[in-house]
Amino acid sequence: MTLCLVGISSLCAQTILKGKDFGMYPNRNDINAAPLMGQLCDSVRTLSQRGEHVTIRLERGTYYFYPEDAPMRRYYISNHDQTNPKRVGIALEGLEGVTLDGRGAELLFHGQMLPVALVGSKDCTLKNFSIDFATPHITQLEIMEKNPEGTKMRVQEGYNWTLEDGVLWTHGEGWKYHADYAIAFDEETRRLVPQTSDMHIPTRQLALTADSLLWAKGWNDARLQEGDLLALRTWNRPAPGVFLADNVRTTLRNVKVHYAEGMGLLAQMCEDIEADGFSVCLRGKKDKRYFTTQADATHFSGCKGTIVERNGLFEGMMDDAINVHGTYLKLVERTDARTIVGQYMHGQSYGFRWGEVGDTVQFVVSRTMELLGQKHVIHSITPVDAPINEGVKQFRITFREELASEIDPAKADVGVENLTWTPRVVFERNVVRNNRARGSLFSTPRKVVVRRNLFDHTSGCAILLCGDCNGWYETGACLDVLIEKNTFINALTNEFQFTNAIISIYPEIPDLAGQKKYFHQNIRIQNNRFETFDRPLLYAKSVDGLSFKDNSVHFNSDFTPFHWNRHCFLLERVKDFRISGTKTRGIVEDVEQDIMRK
Repeated sequence: MTLCLVGISSLCAQTILKGKDFGMYPNRNDINAAPLMGQLCDSVRTLSQRGEHVTIRLERGTYYFYPEDAPMRRYYISNHDQTNPKRVGIALEGLEGVTLDGRGAELLFHGQMLPVALVGSKDCTLKNFSIDFATPHITQLEIMEKNPEGTKMRVQEGYNWTLEDGVLWTHGEGWKYHADYAIAFDEETRRLVPQTSDMHIPTRQLALTADSLLWAKGWNDARLQEGDLLALRTWNRPAPGVFLADNVRTTLRNVKVHYAEGMGLLAQMCEDIEADGFSVCLRGKKDKRYFTTQADATHFSGCKGTIVERNGLFEGMMDDAINVHGTYLKLVERTDARTIVGQYMHGQSYGFRWGEVGDTVQFVVSRTMELLGQKHVIHSITPVDAPINEGVKQFRITFREELASEIDPAKADVGVENLTWTPRVVFERNVVRNNRARGSLFSTPRKVVVRRNLFDHTSGCAILLCGDCNGWYETGACLDVLIEKNTFINALTNEFQFTNAIISIYPEIPDLAGQKKYFHQNIRIQNNRFETFDRPLLYAKSVDGLSFKDNSVHFNSDFTPFHWNRHCFLLERVKDFRISGTKTRGIVEDVEQDIMRK
């Protein structure tokens, strides 16, 4: 035990717990680190509750985590499949002032597990380790030969598979999947093959050739070339790589997720998160995999304080690099003048805490996404149908003051938004490249800064400002957004949801014609560089206050333009749009004149 200096002058006890003292030795695949880490975490909790600051130290090398004898937890995780219980590799719970320092360790998981969970803790740090799975649940196929009669494919080494009555099944420890959708990657560039999006693959009508290749008779997709890689995927999201819940002041430094079957990082109901050098990335140029996570690289649901994410590399994931939002409850019952029942609506977002006494709430009409009545403060909130973390979907909420009469499910579909659990966001100096869907999503009323990032072949749009009280039920309106000094290289090579331009401001508003107010406000896009083969630069819907200033646009011929949106600026119900100082190359006309208003 040593003494450490914390802050300016306060002394604290600092305890070092080493993995090897609990039987965890690196590079030993005959040692299951999961139960040993469970014992270590129990010791950490005891020391932390005594007021000691603890550092868990591992040695450099590979640690093998198997689901057998791993700790089991019931976690309801936002934007994931609510399958419980979960096998957890490292369960850090109820701690204060604890650091997990991997010192370059690789944590290698088997089967279906939640690698790292930090729950109900304060002032904790995760640093210097990587997460991967021995057998990923995405299987990679290589196009070996194409001819008019069909296509031959090879399942690459490292994946377990069988062909049963012409149907391709992939399997691992405790799981077996059939998938018939894939993302296509170019062999040389590792980018998504243009205009392929989510490809349907005929994995139910295959035969096996004499040289053990898969033969898809009659299938010859002209968009694919020999050598292209197909990441064959399901839509399952059982668990993220790192799960953060109900924490205060969490730091992540130099943590890499090479694969997870859900998000790389999922944080819910946390206050103040700093991620520096957190990456969802390949192992390097020689990595035979072209994909990383099954869904978003990082995802923040119902957080508050400040989220800082910088110096990260996000590549090859099947969704966005970052998504920040809250969750609308749907108003399903009004029991008296001050009391309502609100319900989680999406099948992947329920079961966890939504708010607490003293939180400020507002109401939104789902069809027009307009505010309804005044803001209100929660007096009491209780689960209705199940306890927290046991599958709750409904909450009974009583407010301090009476509600307006129009806040009534009999009169309109209404969403309930918790304004207290909304964060400020700084997303800077990150690299986002070669991924499916979109680059980054933001839905928070507090200040958002997106600065000095490289968005390189994000496939769909690079930045999306959204808001949806009809499908995903993800809040909410952006009121202060600064997008500056970023570089955008060839976004929009594929079409995905909400990807109407490189920067897409796209709230879901079923009745836009009936809307009288505006959803988003005060968005500034300035001093950015756009390198693009196609025309759509900016799409905006329902915005009051939007500027596009001093940006440079270089039009290239890297790909054939194909996007349905043929305008540089497409605006639907936008007030106070200002554009100036745009510098262009590779095009004759003035792009500032190419504005289509609807």
